[in-house]
Amino acid sequence: MGEIRVGVSGWTYPPWRGDFYPQGLVQREELSYAASRLTSIEINGSFYALQRPESYRSWTEQVPADFVFSVKGSRFITHMKRLADCAEALTTFFGSGVYELRDRLGPVLWQLPETFQYDAERLASFFGLLPRTTPEGRPVRHALEFRSRTFVGQETYDLLREHRIACVLADTAGRWPKVDEDTADFRYVRLHGDKELYASGYDDEALDEWATRVTGWASTQDVFVYFDNDAKGYAPHDAMRLIEVL
Repeated sequence: MGEIRVGVSGWTYPPWRGDFYPQGLVQREELSYAASRLTSIEINGSFYALQRPESYRSWTEQVPADFVFSVKGSRFITHMKRLADCAEALTTFFGSGVYELRDRLGPVLWQLPETFQYDAERLASFFGLLPRTTPEGRPVRHALEFRSRTFVGQETYDLLREHRIACVLADTAGRWPKVDEDTADFRYVRLHGDKELYASGYDDEALDEWATRVTGWASTQDVFVYFDNDAKGYAPHDAMRLIEVL
């Protein structure tokens, strides 16, 4: 039986204050508050800029011992270098403190822009550069979220499977591909909103359906589910409701 982790993408959102976060809760306590109600959080600040080792260390100290973070890979690698000639950039990214999460390090998410079209050679080269273990020998898992429809096809899935990269199942209200393919030893799901991208919440029927799918996958695999419908504050509430259903 696999582990199921459910959480949100990021935790620092001013509109959540006085809603998910109680009125008067100081910002430095928001992570520990969220971690006490969820089972995982996707660190998304790492996508926008390199974080510091002391930040990663501090985050581990603010969450329960059995909590897990996923880490979003740098947009410098995915959007600017577009996965090309990025050996040095990968070394810099992982050297910025990612390994300081230690046993709280979950998968690393690589999100590609919609303008990035499928390129088997470039992808394979990038996958070959990815670290598979931490300096202490813990496994490092990777997941890929693509947004170009040129990726939709068996060739892509076979390549991901060959390199043990999880194919992200992204629910984006029809904006980008929604692909359910088993390509690694875990599942990675990002729920951006089923009716309005980043904004709509998931009703009870939708959450029941996701719970059924997650439970099925978890019979053989670990499952990571992150709500990214944060624009109107639904994400943490939907995550807690899914945890309750599960």
